[in-house]
Amino acid sequence: MANTQSICTSFKKELMLGYHAFGATLARGDTTLDSFKAALYYAAASPSIDATTTVYTSTGEVVDASYTATGAAVTNATAPDTSGTTAFWTPSASIAWTALTAAAFDAVLLYNITHATKYAVAVFTFGTQTVTAGNFTLTMPSNSSSTALIRLA
Repeated sequence: MANTQSICTSFKKELMLGYHAFGATLARGDTTLDSFKAALYYAAASPSIDATTTVYTSTGEVVDASYTATGAAVTNATAPDTSGTTAFWTPSASIAWTALTAAAFDAVLLYNITHATKYAVAVFTFGTQTVTAGNFTLTMPSNSSSTALIRLA
C-alpha cells in the first residue's frame, strides 16, 4: 500500500470531543494553543499512513542520524478561521528540516503532541524525495478557505 493524503478519520471525531485546540479556546477552560509536530515517512512505509492513522507512529518514519525522530515542530500562531461554510487553518510558518539525509520519503504526518496520546491530524503526500545533507522545506499555503492546509467544508 502507499501513503495516502487525507484528514485522519479519528481527527474528525476528536474535534467534536474537543481534543484539539488550534487556536486559543475558552470552551476547554484554557487559552493555550495545542502543540503540533510533523514527521516524515518513507514511500514504502508499512503499514502506510493514511486516513486510518489515529496516532503518531515511528513505524515507517524516516530514520537517519540527521533526522530527529518524531519530526519537526509546527508553528501554530495562526488562529483557525471560517469563510462561508468552510473552516480552515494553516501553520504560520513553513516546516523545515536542515542538513537532512533521507531517501525515498513521500509523506508527512501532522499530529498533536499536547496530550499523552499523540493524536494524528492529517497526512500530506508529495512526490518521492531524496535529500543528501540538504535542507527540506514544506512551504505552507496561504490561510484561506480555498488554499489552507486543513479545510473542513
